[in-house]
Amino acid sequence: MSEMSGLGKFLILIGVCLILVGILLSMLPKIPYLGKLPGDIYIKKDNFTFYFPLATSILISLLLTILLNLLFRK
Repeated sequence: MSEMSGLGKFLILIGVCLILVGILLSMLPKIPYLGKLPGDIYIKKDNFTFYFPLATSILISLLLTILLNLLFRK
């Protein structure tokens, strides 16, 4: 019976994670300058647009690293 309990907790955790990702994705467009930082690569030609958010990716990575280190520090 403990296997079913573990599966239930896992499914609840997945559900909570999906809700948090949904909230984050709905709020991301409202954050100013996100995706428009110096260092983000944006090339627009006639029929071609290339966008690579390099600086934004680095910033998000640093923030998540700091946050997760604070949360999971023992």
